[in-house]
Amino acid sequence: MIFRQKEVEIKAPKRGFFIVTDKIVSAIEFGDIKIGMMNIFLKHTSASLTINENVSPDVRVDMEEISDSLVPDGYDYNHSLEGPDDMPAHFKSSMFGVSLNIPITNGRLNLGTWQGIYLNEHRNHPGLRKIVITVWGV
Repeated sequence: MIFRQKEVEIKAPKRGFFIVTDKIVSAIEFGDIKIGMMNIFLKHTSASLTINENVSPDVRVDMEEISDSLVPDGYDYNHSLEGPDDMPAHFKSSMFGVSLNIPITNGRLNLGTWQGIYLNEHRNHPGLRKIVITVWGV
């Protein structure tokens, strides 16, 4: 059994949904794993991870617009210590989640043809986001 783990930092250029598949894949070696799993864990409460369409940039724009319409900034939330985007960012983080599991097959992520890994930045002024990548398999 092979086990590897690495922590990487990724900074989204702004609020929105960004494909980070290549950054994740290049961060850790798993080409020698025939059958296995990759777990990606985001160590933050105001950003999230998801898998979605990896070609059309319109999907990422629409994801941000839909997300913002469902959970708007500036509502009279109880928690607003860091500004009007604070509580909405926390809710979106829980809504989308902070962890993904992706199968590894013959040294490659076994994603669908049109699937990519997204880092979803929910704050107006993003900072560095720490992501723990763990792979295991045979």
